[in-house]
Amino acid sequence: MDTLRSMSKSMKIEVSPVPDVRTSPGSPPADPSGLTAVAQAPASADSPGNLTNASHNASTKCDIFTGNWVADPTGPVYTNVSCRHIQEHQNCLKNGRPDANYLLWRWKPRDCDLPRFDPELFLDRMSNKWLAFVGDSISRNHVQSLICILSQVEEVEEMYHDKEYRSKIWRFPSHNFTLSVIWSPFLLKAETFENTEGVSFSDIQLHLDELDHQWTDQYINFDYVVISGGKWFLKTSIFHENNTITGCHYCQGKNNLTELGYQYSYRKALRLVLNFVAQPNRKAQVLFRTTTPDHFENGEWNSGGFCNRTMPFNESQGEMKSEDESMRSIELEEFRKIQKGSNSDIGLLDTTSMSLLRPDGHPGPYRYPNPFAGLKNKDEHNQNQNQIQVQNDCLHWCLPGPIDSWNDLMVEVMLNREVYR
Repeated sequence: MDTLRSMSKSMKIEVSPVPDVRTSPGSPPADPSGLTAVAQAPASADSPGNLTNASHNASTKCDIFTGNWVADPTGPVYTNVSCRHIQEHQNCLKNGRPDANYLLWRWKPRDCDLPRFDPELFLDRMSNKWLAFVGDSISRNHVQSLICILSQVEEVEEMYHDKEYRSKIWRFPSHNFTLSVIWSPFLLKAETFENTEGVSFSDIQLHLDELDHQWTDQYINFDYVVISGGKWFLKTSIFHENNTITGCHYCQGKNNLTELGYQYSYRKALRLVLNFVAQPNRKAQVLFRTTTPDHFENGEWNSGGFCNRTMPFNESQGEMKSEDESMRSIELEEFRKIQKGSNSDIGLLDTTSMSLLRPDGHPGPYRYPNPFAGLKNKDEHNQNQNQIQVQNDCLHWCLPGPIDSWNDLMVEVMLNREVYR
């Protein structure tokens, strides 16, 4: 822990004392660069010995999705050193992020205590099961967080990845537990045309009446599924229905197409997805995760937007963008319809509000190593003329980071399903 203390002094920030690191099976030795900012946290005094539900201490069922972030000096259960599964873009400490306070918070529902994720018990419950995440890069961010937590108990084996490393399958051998992430950003059949930086060179062709076979063809194998949509629906898209082009979103009058908007395509997609998973012959238990708000300020990802906050918002702060509000409304409406109209095993994983309160949890400029290295010797008087463009990521989450708390909620809803139906 001397590394942590010396790093804290050099960065001139307050970092709460934390216990020594407990590394995972086969983990590398201590990092000589001193990037381990927080250590393995022991079970806290309020952690239950088993996976009990969060309403056990409340007179009525607790809304675990409404609450606040409270200080937690114990820190996360893994570090960027003890987990080798962190994608480079989300390894904020390794990439030079200078502060560590964003790691020292936990989610606290307003009217109850949320049990902490117990990875050993979770793996026991998941023996001989298959859990799949279906969605975009936020789903991949989420599953990497889950793997980092579980790998403190048992190291995982990678069984498969596609050419772009977007879809993967892992296995925890001693539990015969299979975990996968399936790249399907629209959940629908779609033809996308982008470079590696996410810049489109042709309009997306989106089929609003056909699900993506990348996940539906595998669906019969799954015992649990976490499904999510979101930001991709804001991209310029041409809509296809019944083998006919019916309209578009943000196509600026191209070819006299009708502007139907992202609300139209998102609602169509969610209705098709939820109807599919609600069919009575489906065995999988489904969690539908709500949209993830971003925290770009003074611009968007491609127009100089940034996120440099170092503290969470409280409940009275933070305001969702109109697109996020609209998407969330559609999600809740379609979820309630399917919940009311069927006996299917679909639960809601509402991470939107808790995520909105964490503008400090994103990589920002630290999606690449030492992003400001080229700015050190720049003449301040010529800053505007010689501006070096540093791309910020204010959508995905640092690992470790706030997204780890999504798994506390996921386990609570998944394994205490009867309480949240």
